[in-house]
Amino acid sequence: MPAPDENSILLQLQPVRGIGRGRVAAGLVLAILLPPAVEVLVTVAGYRNFSMIMLLQLAVAVAVAAIGGLWPAVVAAVLGSFLLNYFSAEPVGSLSIADPSTLFTLVIFLAVACGVALAVGLASRRAQEAARAGAEATALSELSLRILRSDGSLESFLDKVRANLGMDAVTLLASTGSAPGTGGGRRPAAPGWRVLATSGPQPPVTHAAADHTAVVDPHYTLLLRGGPLSAQHRRLLAAFGAYVVAVRERQQLVRSRQDNLRLAEGNKMRTSILRAVSHDLRTPLAGIKLAVSSLRQEDVQFSPEDERELLATIENYADRLDHLVDNLLDMSRLTADAVNPLLAGISWAEVLPEALRGIPRERLRNELPANLPAVQADAGMLERVLANIVENAVKYAPGSDVVLTARTGADITLGDRPAGELRVVDHGRGVDIAEILDMFRPFQRLSDSSAAAGAQGGGIGLGLAVAKGFSEAMGGTLVAEPTPGGGLTMVVTLPLWTGYGTNGNGMP
Repeated sequence: MPAPDENSILLQLQPVRGIGRGRVAAGLVLAILLPPAVEVLVTVAGYRNFSMIMLLQLAVAVAVAAIGGLWPAVVAAVLGSFLLNYFSAEPVGSLSIADPSTLFTLVIFLAVACGVALAVGLASRRAQEAARAGAEATALSELSLRILRSDGSLESFLDKVRANLGMDAVTLLASTGSAPGTGGGRRPAAPGWRVLATSGPQPPVTHAAADHTAVVDPHYTLLLRGGPLSAQHRRLLAAFGAYVVAVRERQQLVRSRQDNLRLAEGNKMRTSILRAVSHDLRTPLAGIKLAVSSLRQEDVQFSPEDERELLATIENYADRLDHLVDNLLDMSRLTADAVNPLLAGISWAEVLPEALRGIPRERLRNELPANLPAVQADAGMLERVLANIVENAVKYAPGSDVVLTARTGADITLGDRPAGELRVVDHGRGVDIAEILDMFRPFQRLSDSSAAAGAQGGGIGLGLAVAKGFSEAMGGTLVAEPTPGGGLTMVVTLPLWTGYGTNGNGMP
C-alpha cells in the first residue's frame, strides 16, 4: 500500500459536517407537502381505513426525519395529526372528535411520530460522530505512517496545515533554554525560543501575536494566527504538532547519521594515511638515507660512476616521495572540499610537457591532433590529472606503449555543453569490469595488493582518486574503459572553453 501524502491526510482531517441547511430546508418542504398529499390520495381513492392512513402519516414523519432531522419530522407529525383529525376521524371535515378513543389514538400517533423522529435524528447524529471519529482515527494512523516514512521539509507541511486550517500564518518554535539572541538560528520569537519553520507572511508569528497556541512538548510549540478553530481541529492540532516535531527529529537523525558517516570516512582516511606513512613513505626515505649514508662514509672511495648512481637513487626516491606527499595533500583538499579551480582555456598539448616529466619517453606515443579547441581547466590540476593517469598506465602495463589521443565532436558533451576528451590507452592486462569503480577509491591499488604494487614501483593508491576528484572539480569526468584487444583506456572529458571561466564556485 503506498504511503499517503500530506494532501490526502489533511483532506481526511476536514470536519465531517452534520445535516446541512439545505437538507433541513428540504425536510421542512416535505413536512409541509407530504402529509396533505397522503390525505389527497386516500380521499381521491375513497380509502377510509383510519388505522392504515395513520400508519401512512407515520411513515411520512419517519421519511422526513431521515432527510431533514428532528424538527422537520416534528412539523410533519403535528401536521399529519391535524390532517388525520380533519379528514379521517369522525366527524370528517371538523376538528372535533366524536369518539374519545380516536382522540387517544391521535395523541398516541403524535407521541410515536415525535419519538420516532427523535430516534432517527439521534441515530443520524451518532452516525455523524462515528464518521468523524473514524476520519480522525484514519488520519492519525496515516500521520503515524507518514512520520515513519517522511523525509519532507517542515515548511511544506506547515504550508498545508495553514491552508487546511484556514490560518493566516503558522510558526514552529523550539526552546533554546537561553535568553534571546542565543542558541543560533533566526531571531527568537520570544525569550528562550527560536523559529524552526514558518508558513505565511513574514515575520514569523510571535507569542504576543498568536491567536492559537499548541504546546507540543516542553521543547516545541506551534503558534497560529488566524480565524477560530473548530473543536475537531483543536483536537487534531496536537497531532499536527507531534508530526512536525517528528519530522524535525527525523531530520536531526539524518544529519547525525551523515555526520557519523563523514567521521567514519575521516577516520578511515586518517588510518589509511597512517598506514601509508608507516610503509609506503618510509621506503623512499630509507633509500635516501642509505644512499646518503654510503656517500658520507670516509673510509670508502666511490668511483664517479658509483657516486652518480647513488645520487640518481637519491633523486629518484626524492621524486617518489614528493609525488606521494603531493597526492596525500591533494586528497586531503578533496576530502575537505577545499578545491577551488581557476578555470581558463587550455589545450591538451600545453600541459603535456610538465605532466609527463619523469615518464620514460620511449614508452609514450603522442598522437594528439593539431589545432584542437581549448578545454576549460585549471592548468595545475590538469597536469596532475594527466601525470597520475599516465604514471598509472606505465606502471601497470610494463610491456606496452602508452598512447595519448584526443578529439572533439558533436557526440562529446557534458550535459548540454560541448566537450573535448583525452584518452590514455594502454595494452596491459586490463581491469575486470567489477573492479573499475574500486580503482578510483582512495588507497586502492591494483588487486589491492601491496606486494603487487611494490613490484610495480610502489604507491599508496591515491593517483586515480586524485585524478578523478580534480576532473570533477573542473566540471569534467574521468572514466575507465576496456581497450579493444586488451588493456585499459582512461578517458578525461572537460567542457570546451567558451571565452570565460569561473573560480570553481560558479562565480566569474
